[in-house]
Amino acid sequence: MDAFSIHGGQRLTGTISVDGSKNASLPLLAASLLTNQQVSYDCVPVLSDITNMGRLLEELGSTVSRDGEKLTVRTVNESKSHARYDIVRTMRASVCVLGPLLARRGEVRVSMPGGCAFGDRPIDLHLRGLEALGAKIELEGGDIIARAERLHGATIFLGGPFGSTVLGTANVMSAATLAKGKTIIEQAACEPEITDLAILLNAMGANITGAGTPRITIEGVDELGGATHTVMPDRIVAGTWAIAAAMTNGDVVIDRFPLDHLLAVTDVLSSVGVHVQQTDTSQDPKSCTVQVVSDRSLQPVMFTTQPYPGFPTDLQAQMMALLCFSTGNSIITEKIYPERFMHVPELSRMGAKLVRQGSTVMVQGVSRLVGAPVMASDLRASASLVLAGLAAEGETIVSRVYHLDRGYAAMETVLKKLGANITRIADEQIVDGLPVVETVPAKKLVQTDS
Repeated sequence: MDAFSIHGGQRLTGTISVDGSKNASLPLLAASLLTNQQVSYDCVPVLSDITNMGRLLEELGSTVSRDGEKLTVRTVNESKSHARYDIVRTMRASVCVLGPLLARRGEVRVSMPGGCAFGDRPIDLHLRGLEALGAKIELEGGDIIARAERLHGATIFLGGPFGSTVLGTANVMSAATLAKGKTIIEQAACEPEITDLAILLNAMGANITGAGTPRITIEGVDELGGATHTVMPDRIVAGTWAIAAAMTNGDVVIDRFPLDHLLAVTDVLSSVGVHVQQTDTSQDPKSCTVQVVSDRSLQPVMFTTQPYPGFPTDLQAQMMALLCFSTGNSIITEKIYPERFMHVPELSRMGAKLVRQGSTVMVQGVSRLVGAPVMASDLRASASLVLAGLAAEGETIVSRVYHLDRGYAAMETVLKKLGANITRIADEQIVDGLPVVETVPAKKLVQTDS
């Protein structure tokens, strides 16, 4: 496993571009299982999760080819419908093949996905929605088995104790495209990734309206065809880069920034003293160029994570790292995943003053953080530790950065482009949390005649 060695204190400057969205790409790729025609994608990020999804699609009878950020998928064998544990365990979002496979092939077997380091993420809402469409669901040997000769439209409520389910909405919406009759999803997830999926499905011949609102209507069709689709920019990556610029008092220009999808984040950043300004107002705010600069003194804030369009849980850890440098006490409340605070003890190792009480953390601003060996626990927690390392004094070693490779394409390369002193190293180069410095023996002095 790799690690990052970060020497903090470098001010980030320059221009970068936001990759396509990981969270949008996974259900988009799964949607290719709804047809035997070719589906082409552009702006697909080079991530381990995307690679694993490609492996899964190939096991399910598809051919997958990549050329840079372009990915092409075509199903050539529809006799396979088992998403095995060996692949599903590497990527929880593998469950998004459930709806497309059921609708197209009439039967699917998907290994039950596990929880995350910060808590369980059950899929009961996915199964409830598919059952409402007429599927028969059973559990056997840790696998979910769903069967249906032909799905039929229904009115489905998808609200849960912590809000709507994004992947559940994607699963049910995808399955309903081939169902007989009309399906209405009430309390659907409003995330832009759902809208992006609906755009692709409609391009394939589906009839979906209301995506991006709590009420989605799908008129079922008999078949879907091929399409070409450009994946939306990754709003979580974009927010991470903006916070990285702020933490180093940088001046960074970001292209393909989904400003319209990050209004809750830019509102909190503005209160802190970080300014995200669109540089060309003629551009679509869903993918535009912005400049990120910050005030010399950062102010404390209070915010709560919420379903879209609220503050995203996937940027909570990064924002916590930034607020460590505010002049006062900030309050962060996590309403989506109340246990999502694995980064708190690691940030504390670097000198952060954090007090957790249940689903709330109080952040007492400090004048500096100090580099230290820290351990990554999940994707977004890992990102917060890297950001903290960029602003800390001395060297920070972030271990287990394979988490980051799931959601950030060559993170160290992007940050280096902006002037960060960050290097990817192998675990064997670390002893007691510190990198090993190779020593070269001094050359033996040879006496010569004068």
